[in-house]
Amino acid sequence: MARSCQGEPVDFREDRIGSALRGENPTVLARLPAAFAVIGDVQWLPGYCVLLSDDPAATRLSDLAPDARLAFLASMERLGSAVEQVCGALDPAFRRVNLEILGNTDPFLHAHVWPRYDWEPPELVGHPVWLYPHERWQDPATALGPQHAELRAALAVVLSG
Repeated sequence: MARSCQGEPVDFREDRIGSALRGENPTVLARLPAAFAVIGDVQWLPGYCVLLSDDPAATRLSDLAPDARLAFLASMERLGSAVEQVCGALDPAFRRVNLEILGNTDPFLHAHVWPRYDWEPPELVGHPVWLYPHERWQDPATALGPQHAELRAALAVVLSG
């Protein structure tokens, strides 16, 4: 585990890519070309995942060399397909996957993979997840935890195949 200058453990969320490269990021599901597939810290939409670039210096897709860009995008498609397969098998109300590369908040290249469901509120189901109330991101009831072990395992199996 990485340690601060004072010798205290550093939370993986403070350096998601570095912790993944060191094998210390507990959310990593699989190593993919040019990226890490990780399960999201929140699971209010079960199966939410993030693709992290394996280049800590990359802040946007255009920071990567052309071959690395294509590898990152192919990995995004692979993670999206895995989420679609797993979530479709686990919940008959699964509708689709939304893929997003935003970069407005976190200063590292990443892509969000959002499963969408028919059981979502009608005023939100057809809109971006970012319109959900901000409290969803801090709700302990849907925080990633042991209750997501089956989901994590299923995603890891599909990604490894």
